[in-house]
Amino acid sequence: MEGLMRCWREFLPILAPHTRHHCRHHHRLVDRSKRLALSQFFHPMNLQEEMVSGLETKPGDLTCRSQRLMLKAGLIYPSSPGCYSYMPFTVRAMEKLIKVIDREMQAIGGLKINMPSISSAELWRKSERWDLMGKELFRLADRHSKEYCLGPTHEEMVTDMIACQGSLSYRQLPLLLYQITRKFRDEPKPRFGLLRSREFYMKDMYTFDVSEEDAYLTYNMVCDAYSSLFQDLGLEVVKVQADTGNIGGKMSHEFQIPATIGEDRLLVCSSCRFAANVEAISSGQKECPQCQGTLSETKGIEVGHTFYLGTKYSSVFNASYMNNQNKPAVADMGCYGLGVTRILAAAIEVLSTESSIRWPRLIAPFQVCLIPPKKGSKEETASVQIEKLYDDMMEILPLMKGETILDDRTHLTIGKRLNDANKMGYPYVVIAGKKALEKSPQFEVWCQNTGEVWFLTKEGVIDLLRSVEVV
Repeated sequence: MEGLMRCWREFLPILAPHTRHHCRHHHRLVDRSKRLALSQFFHPMNLQEEMVSGLETKPGDLTCRSQRLMLKAGLIYPSSPGCYSYMPFTVRAMEKLIKVIDREMQAIGGLKINMPSISSAELWRKSERWDLMGKELFRLADRHSKEYCLGPTHEEMVTDMIACQGSLSYRQLPLLLYQITRKFRDEPKPRFGLLRSREFYMKDMYTFDVSEEDAYLTYNMVCDAYSSLFQDLGLEVVKVQADTGNIGGKMSHEFQIPATIGEDRLLVCSSCRFAANVEAISSGQKECPQCQGTLSETKGIEVGHTFYLGTKYSSVFNASYMNNQNKPAVADMGCYGLGVTRILAAAIEVLSTESSIRWPRLIAPFQVCLIPPKKGSKEETASVQIEKLYDDMMEILPLMKGETILDDRTHLTIGKRLNDANKMGYPYVVIAGKKALEKSPQFEVWCQNTGEVWFLTKEGVIDLLRSVEVV
């Protein structure tokens, strides 16, 4: 035992520095994680405009507001034409948007799945879309010379999957399967940032019903869910009749956000709710087919698309079910897409100013940015006040945990950090300035979306933010 203790005493000086260092390191990590600080994030806001232009296509091509703002704010980084790396703030916004989409899809019975990005050419040839899609498909071959494509959509794969299950019971229908994943299109000229890219995120849902009548009920239910989604985001969306294109089917609608940068031409009736993509109606038509009102043309950004497919795919792949007479019947299908990354960009496009990003509040990367005084300034001691505000907010407003960030770059002036916060579009910015040193400390509070500015006590700030907590 004495020998063992001697060995331990000899080993302790070697172990102790490492142990002390580990404890210090662990303690430092705990302290850093207590408050979310901007310095903890990788966020390259100093990308020069001329560098941005060079990384995109041509210097004169940055004509889209959302593209310009997202690049200059360091939200996205171009890796090749039409392909982007999403920075941490963008990923936060996208994950929030996905959460909202999940909520809407699951509320109508959607079941989330995940299918491979690589799709067999054999499936696409079976549906006769391998040649129909032309150069839009990213095509590749494996080492065995088997042909594949990177999926821009998954009708073939999901229908084949259902067909291979054997006959479903009619009691299992309607079946609503959806995924949120990367999609690929070989755009001839990718542009406008995330609005027209080669690699993007999309929510695609595929539904299977027992009859055409039931399939239309499902179709209307999904369309209503889309309308609810955009209403929750505070985005004005027009549902328009659309061409079925290379997806096919009997009926199609697009969900369009009106925008001057939009690439779709829309005809909207001034007297009733009729609206259509010009591709879906007779060329040169100026009169509404429903009420004979005047059709006016506008532009839009397509953020959603719905299709009633009928049996176009299910008959080819024999996706069937056993009906109530215990006989096989072909399922009626629909497919429904939402452009996840396109919604992000379109929201920035229509809500932002020329110099500052504005987010739908539900998906802003952070709801609140706290700005302490500059280090070495006369107001430096007010740092204690704003740190106390942060801690009290976390205790009193549980839904603000993870939604509040401290701009701890105190080597910069308050003005510089406020300017950066304005560019990033935090819905609320709270500043500890001179008034935070008064006997009854007050914070300067900016509401970015309205431009209003208030001076509020700590209790006033907490009351304000309690009324806008994100659910």
